[in-house]
Amino acid sequence: MCSMTQHDAIVRMRHMLDHAKEAVELLSDKEKSDLACNRVLELALVRLIEIVGEAANRLTVEDQSRYPFLGGI
Repeated sequence: MCSMTQHDAIVRMRHMLDHAKEAVELLSDKEKSDLACNRVLELALVRLIEIVGEAANRLTVEDQSRYPFLGGI
């Protein structure tokens, strides 16, 4: 069974992955110009990236070394 720290890290990484996938899906049928002229799309994308960053900032150094595939986020 995972310790609470490992569980927290796994939950954070799941949130990071889910929101990163959502950002990619949001842009899947868009051109760069769509982002420049659609403020709602821009704000949505920024928020998704913020969520990924906030979750990454909460990972401990130990978590980052335990899960090297994160690549030093």
